Amino acid sequence: MTSYTYVFLGLSITSSWGNGHATTYRGLLRELTARGHRVVFLERDLPFYAQNRDMPDPAFARTYLYDSVGELRERFALTVREADLVVVGSYVPDGVDVGAWVQKTARGCTAFYDIDTPVTLRNLQRGKVDYLSRELIPLYDLYLSFTGGPTLGFLERDYGARCARPLYCSVDPDLYRPDPDIEPRWDLGYLGTYSDDRQPSLETLLFKPAEAWKKGRYIVAGPQYPASTMWPRNVERVEHLAPGDHRAFYAAQRFSLNITRRDMIAAGYSPSVRLFEAAACGTPILSDRWQGIETFFVPGWEIALAQTPVDILRYLREVKEPARRAMAERARKRVLREHTAAHRAEALERYTTEVLAFRGARTRKHSVRRAGSLA
Repeated sequence: MTSYTYVFLGLSITSSWGNGHATTYRGLLRELTARGHRVVFLERDLPFYAQNRDMPDPAFARTYLYDSVGELRERFALTVREADLVVVGSYVPDGVDVGAWVQKTARGCTAFYDIDTPVTLRNLQRGKVDYLSRELIPLYDLYLSFTGGPTLGFLERDYGARCARPLYCSVDPDLYRPDPDIEPRWDLGYLGTYSDDRQPSLETLLFKPAEAWKKGRYIVAGPQYPASTMWPRNVERVEHLAPGDHRAFYAAQRFSLNITRRDMIAAGYSPSVRLFEAAACGTPILSDRWQGIETFFVPGWEIALAQTPVDILRYLREVKEPARRAMAERARKRVLREHTAAHRAEALERYTTEVLAFRGARTRKHSVRRAGSLA
């Protein structure tokens, strides 16, 4: 197996507070290192994350903080120049400037890792993205996307992406696994940061069932919910849940609720990391519907789909315990077969080999043409 040097410039790996990027990077980079690759992570030192760092010094990657694009250029030009693949992530501050500098500096291949693909594309159409531009997309050798399906072809056809490939979120099965010592405390739980476009679904699929079935026990964990939010009395609240507490949180639920952002529903093929985490912990999932969900879990067999409060209450009150556990176990096995961080590291390794070979072939072809013109 060929060993590569990877340099990632991402939103954050040191803090999981209020973002899903850190968990994704941690799992992916840990597995890349385990497979023998050299990994560096460069993170902008932002005050918000500085105050909430739950992994300030990851053991599996050389991690450095920088204060500005200027400092990035001064300190890490050699690091970027010598990498086999340089990956710039979505929501990196001044990402357009960072991406342009990477294109000028890197001698190896470059990639853009879009952890927010549907949001990125919507905002590109509105001209409101500060971490990516239409002009930059064709310059990256590889466009890695949290969204698969038709979006990949759209990126290549309409935006000129050279090579668009899926690199979905994933789960670390060593951290997310069943805990037989924990008995369920809640009938339904939800884990997610507040967002305007998810809130109506949360109210439909959790608030209304809670109001209709007052004996039920519910919980919502996640930051940034407005103070004006009207919480039903039987819904517990947790402001922030660190990744180290996720396993116990899932284990204490009879069912876990998955809610998808509007842009992700419109694009389809955009699984949330919470799907894989809950399944890996052996907690059955109730999810909203979106195109492509069947490519990740079999509806009615590995996952249950719900559109109304009636759907939710039917599962909470009518599904027998053996059936509940069986669905959870089937989902867990599916995740372990296809959706761990190790699977994503293997995929990135394949993509790296692919784009490096393509670049080599392109360079050789250019050299032959140039030699012929000089003959």
